[in-house]
Amino acid sequence: MATVKDDSPIITDKSQATRDADNGTGEQIKGETLIGRTVTINRPRAELYAYWRDFAQLPTFMDNVERVDVLSPTRSHWVVKGPAGTSVEWDADIIEEREGELIAWASAENADVPNSGRIAFRDAGDRGTIVTATIVYDPPAGLVGKLIAKMFQREPAIQARRDLRRFKQLMEAGEIATSSRTRKQLEEEKA
Repeated sequence: MATVKDDSPIITDKSQATRDADNGTGEQIKGETLIGRTVTINRPRAELYAYWRDFAQLPTFMDNVERVDVLSPTRSHWVVKGPAGTSVEWDADIIEEREGELIAWASAENADVPNSGRIAFRDAGDRGTIVTATIVYDPPAGLVGKLIAKMFQREPAIQARRDLRRFKQLMEAGEIATSSRTRKQLEEEKA
């Protein structure tokens, strides 16, 4: 019986053996839990790519990202909110990049949350750009950690969907819609 090789990108393969194998692409797959989200944004691909590539700007729409420190053109340090007021940190390296199309990363060794993934930008004609985020990660404390993260709305699958929605709002409308009131609004109501 012949073995059939799936020609899909390695990042989408749910088989740990396949992720561990060297597929010749140089992709370093880190993690066991796979998530993927896509959104269409009515803006040019180059503009969206440029905004995302400036990693220090990512906390403007990524709710759980406290900060991203750019250490070099290919390395950054991430500080992300965890469940119950905790924070997790890691360094990430860009492992593949195609200007205007793709940024792929993998966390460095000893990351609090081992992870890897990619953000891809494809033209959608008159509709703008299709943005796809694919993330593979190991939740801290395994399944229990994943359940706790879900309870506190800090689980990456939930956050990826919300972050892409906020990115779309920011890029199309110039702001992120929220139902939260600012301190100033609360003070005005009390007066």
